[in-house]
Amino acid sequence: MNIPMITTLVGAAAAVLAATAVALPSEAFATDAVQAIESAYAKANAALMRGDSKTWHELVPLTQDGVLVSPFGGKPSRFADYTPERIERMGRLFKEGEFEQEIVQAFKSDDMIVLATIERANVSVGGLPKQNWALRVTSVFKREGAQWKLAHRHADPFVEDVAIAEAARLARGERMVAAK
Repeated sequence: MNIPMITTLVGAAAAVLAATAVALPSEAFATDAVQAIESAYAKANAALMRGDSKTWHELVPLTQDGVLVSPFGGKPSRFADYTPERIERMGRLFKEGEFEQEIVQAFKSDDMIVLATIERANVSVGGLPKQNWALRVTSVFKREGAQWKLAHRHADPFVEDVAIAEAARLARGERMVAAK
């Protein structure tokens, strides 16, 4: 990992700390900052699974240059385009959710924190019946001043193994026809 990327990640975590009113002495920064980010992020994503995008955004402020790679595929979106209306619409996608976050690994530097997580939710998404969803997620937090902000989020639904042939079919853009 290069230094600019590490710098970006730690900065995002600072944004979350500031947003959650956590003040840390410098000697406690390394461990406590990661723990504060992990806790705030779990609370924020639990709120989002209940449809509460306002709390999500308060706990996880976004960098203007950040990128979201959605678990639903498609072109990555830019955080600069996340208006209050778009964040509100994002909340309407989720209903009645329960959320659990498993930390696989955390990486830190002075200005960046990276979380590799497994997110598990039982939630209604996009009008579908409530069901289990599991995502592999990489989140990058960047410090901007005294605040940590989310700079990058990449999520995919491949928590369970996928056969190479299935991965190849998806990589080619081939879709399965839904049964009626």
